[in-house]
Amino acid sequence: MIDLHVHSVFSDGELLPSEIARRMAEKGVEAFAITDHADFTNIRFILENLLKILEFKDAYEIEILVGIEITHVPPRLIGRAVELALKEGAEIILVHGETIVEPVKEGTNYSAVQEEIDILAHPGIIDEKTAEMARDNEVFLELSARKGHCLANGHIAKMAEIYGYELVINTDAHSPSDIISKREAEDVIKGAGIENTIEIFENSRKIVRAKKR
Repeated sequence: MIDLHVHSVFSDGELLPSEIARRMAEKGVEAFAITDHADFTNIRFILENLLKILEFKDAYEIEILVGIEITHVPPRLIGRAVELALKEGAEIILVHGETIVEPVKEGTNYSAVQEEIDILAHPGIIDEKTAEMARDNEVFLELSARKGHCLANGHIAKMAEIYGYELVINTDAHSPSDIISKREAEDVIKGAGIENTIEIFENSRKIVRAKKR
């Protein structure tokens, strides 16, 4: 299990980065990314703090990536937010997609997959145009283990089968109880109607390998 969507105390999560690392390791997680909620007001603040953990990463005995989740930024400004995050040292960038349980601005999904991001998080009822753009731009779409966001997993999985974009499985963890094992992640994937869980896990490994070259 690799979890590339986790929140810490630097946005609305409950845990310090060190505690996230310890709890992830205890669950058998291979690697994880802290991707706190961010807009133009806090991108620099989040990254200058989270990047400090990388100075000591070898002591944690688990692979750690540092990034952000661009959240509720107007669609036409997502590209500028991505540029700022990259400038400030983000290793991985997610965009908070049009989940069916939050009032995310329509057009966020399509704008996001046109930018230099890694993952479109919990994209909800994704449409054909966005699906094709995600495939062509090699943006991964997320199956979510989080309550509420997971309600659209079946649709996201079906559209992946039709349009050929690649999927990852993440928790969107905010608290200790959100952290899951590989076995629990397999259940979420199968619950979305996908039997080949190995491919989903390998997609996350591809992202980590690309970031750590």
